[in-house]
Amino acid sequence: MNVYIVLLIQMSIAGGTHIVAKAVLGEVDPATLTFLRSLFSTAGLMALFFARNRQFGIERQDWIKLAWLGFLGLPLNQFLYLYGLGFSTPANGALLYATTPVFVLVLSQFFLNEKITVRKTFGILLAFAGVAVVIFERGVDLSSEHTYGNLMILLAVLAWALFTIQGKPMVLKYGAVRTTTLAMTIGMILFLPIGIFSATSFDFSSIDISHWVGVAYLGLGTSVFGYMLWYYALGKLETSKMAVFANGQPILATILSIIFLQYSITAVFVMGGVVTLAGVVMTQRS
Repeated sequence: MNVYIVLLIQMSIAGGTHIVAKAVLGEVDPATLTFLRSLFSTAGLMALFFARNRQFGIERQDWIKLAWLGFLGLPLNQFLYLYGLGFSTPANGALLYATTPVFVLVLSQFFLNEKITVRKTFGILLAFAGVAVVIFERGVDLSSEHTYGNLMILLAVLAWALFTIQGKPMVLKYGAVRTTTLAMTIGMILFLPIGIFSATSFDFSSIDISHWVGVAYLGLGTSVFGYMLWYYALGKLETSKMAVFANGQPILATILSIIFLQYSITAVFVMGGVVTLAGVVMTQRS
């Protein structure tokens, strides 16, 4: 399959994630949702892995790297995103994820020794200016729930950028299926203490079939197919060129928010979104 078609499918899955997650968070707390999501994803990934492979075949020194990827991918990225989204909006979450290419470029200078030009620097600053407008849409108040949620999501995006950059060597060495399966399984194990504690005090009778469908979407759709497609494309394209596909998420998520969540778009959000995407595009084209 063409790698760009793969990325378009991945972007569509990711864009829907923001809407589904917000809907499920109305009844399920972030820690329990992360735990349930990880159970679905681990089962799906393991089934897919053993259908194709009969052994792990991981070199001893790489287990630490996979554990780090698991920590970035689940306790940091997934949990912080769901936790932050509980205080923010799907459109904000998607827009903040659109800064992934900027984080990737900045971090690539440190991890991959890629040079950042003056134009790239201006694009990065412009993108973060737009992000700042969205984060502080309701005023520069770090104590407000809205701002707090946006900052938590931004930390999740940073973890996703690291997951992307530091995962590439493992993908090239072991393939997308094996790397994704082992990293996310280890991430699930790392999150177990928090997840079990939260789940044991949660009233499961309060959720219906629609919420379970949402959990399945997050666990199987996003964490299995979405992550695997992302890592598959990572093995085919340069990291910075691939990451730009995150730019389509806020557009799709905003449209879906208007349709399904009766979300109203503010002028501040539009202004911040335009500035952010302009900065990301400038950075990519430098």
